[in-house]
Amino acid sequence: MAPASRTAAQDLKTLRDLLAPIVGEERAVWVLDTLEIDPALGGGKDRASRAQVAMALNAALFLDLLDRVPTAARYVSEMREKGEAIVFDHGALRTIAGETGALPSGHEAFLRFLAPLGYEVRGLYPLPALTMTGRAFVQTDLPETVPQFFVSELHIDQLAPPAQDAAARIFGASSDPLGEAEWLALNAIGRHSDCTIADGITILKGALAAFARQHPAPALEDYQTLLEHSKEGAWIATEGNAFNHATTRVADVQAHSEELKAAGYPLKPAVEISRNGRVRQTAILADKVARPFRLADGGETSQDVPGSFYEFITRDIDPETGKLDLTFDSGNATGIFAVTRGA
Repeated sequence: MAPASRTAAQDLKTLRDLLAPIVGEERAVWVLDTLEIDPALGGGKDRASRAQVAMALNAALFLDLLDRVPTAARYVSEMREKGEAIVFDHGALRTIAGETGALPSGHEAFLRFLAPLGYEVRGLYPLPALTMTGRAFVQTDLPETVPQFFVSELHIDQLAPPAQDAAARIFGASSDPLGEAEWLALNAIGRHSDCTIADGITILKGALAAFARQHPAPALEDYQTLLEHSKEGAWIATEGNAFNHATTRVADVQAHSEELKAAGYPLKPAVEISRNGRVRQTAILADKVARPFRLADGGETSQDVPGSFYEFITRDIDPETGKLDLTFDSGNATGIFAVTRGA
């Protein structure tokens, strides 16, 4: 049985036209067949809505995460075999609030190009145990079906002086991946809420480049210093602004978690439950990745470090609004962050 998201090919032509030049025709078809796609994102016009560009961006980021996280790729493959579409709830990334060279500091580096795609900040989540703050970016046209972004930023000025100095050396030479062509296209879609397919492709290429490491490989000594004071900062030192995780929305995260544990997946021990009880989350522990480090003598070495991971969430209806509770929870987020600490 095919995934529930499969629709007539022409219904998703605009999304295919946006994705194919970037990920290839075969992978574009595969990911659109894998994810549950809102019919409102269908159609085959010569212009793309901002929601379609946003969905195409998320689809490309989803593919990138599967390329980097073998455990996530295994899970998604098994869901496809069962004929179950993936309901992509949100993706997460980590940023540095501090000295970042040519790159805007913190969440502003992403809000600047996600806002023209219809995103706005609809939730602020202090994460004091991590010296961080999280923000929920919601796509306002289709908030329940276009994935959110959970963007966290590490407050470098609140770390110990040795960690601040190490962070300045690591992140201070960051570059800005967005250039004139990308901003012309972003300004166009920001004015009109849609754009040509060509401009959409330009936006996607620039946005995808933003989800990467914008600074040189860190010096091992600086990495170790930062790791001592902030494991999250050390993660950003090696992974940059890559998709930290992608999240599937499931009907019962507790039951799903038990099924995955029985199948041998390395999940975190307990499900995180929000204070209001309506949002429940768990995750597979982060896969390890080999990353380069610069040495004091001018040489280079490589070490295994925690990479990205895959998450699961259940959202209940908010009785006050009658709509899906799209909020996050500071306690849940703090608990989920731990899966990149023990990888």
